[in-house]
Amino acid sequence: MLTIAIANQKGGVGKTTTAINMATAMAATGWRTLLIDLDPQGNASTGMGVDSSARGLSSYDLLVDEIPLEDAVVETSIPGLDIVPATQDLSGAEIELVSVEERTARLRKALDDHRGHEICFIDCPPSLGLLTLNALCAADTLLVPLQCEFFALEGLSQLLQTVERVQQLFNPSLNIIGVALTMFDRRNRLTDQVSDDVRDCLGNLVFDTVIPRNVRLSEAPSHGLPALVYDHSCTGSRAYISLARELIGRFPPERQAA
Repeated sequence: MLTIAIANQKGGVGKTTTAINMATAMAATGWRTLLIDLDPQGNASTGMGVDSSARGLSSYDLLVDEIPLEDAVVETSIPGLDIVPATQDLSGAEIELVSVEERTARLRKALDDHRGHEICFIDCPPSLGLLTLNALCAADTLLVPLQCEFFALEGLSQLLQTVERVQQLFNPSLNIIGVALTMFDRRNRLTDQVSDDVRDCLGNLVFDTVIPRNVRLSEAPSHGLPALVYDHSCTGSRAYISLARELIGRFPPERQAA
């Protein structure tokens, strides 16, 4: 299983929207897809129409109680797409894991040798704490959503430093598959300036596809649906379909077919 963490320690940059819609796009392409909600807010679960308040096994149980992954997987309404939901219990996981040996490897152990899915997306919380470290230690690669705003590069540099430390200490094979520019608004000259700065700094690491500001993307979670299902023809949905196509093009050749 190819595991992709979607992370940025800055909140409000489109992590969850990207996780939901990329997972949906990959499932629609024929990949057996798993989405792991590792954010205590549980927005990915809600956005997929999964009631995270209903008490059931969740990503908290996966990390703290080390239950088998298969026991926490929930089917979604999207064919080929399953989710490990998050509950509010997850907010206490970081404290509970502090005294645990190999506390950064809990998620990696849960994903080891899993054969039920071909690709897994991990929606990380907006911080660089133990939950995000677990995701980075378990992931093969990292996808970074980056909002086109003034402080974007400053936050990105901090994330890149964290990735380097994770490579040195826990997961030497971790790499960044790409940076996706989100909330792009061509009416705002600052957006173009930030985009140019990011591309000058990171070059081909930045995806060609940009995700625009789009009302339909914002509306979709309130209906418990990915935007690709809520309105597949809106500009936001078309952008995520294009981004998924570009993402697949960056996979190793042996991984490019579902």
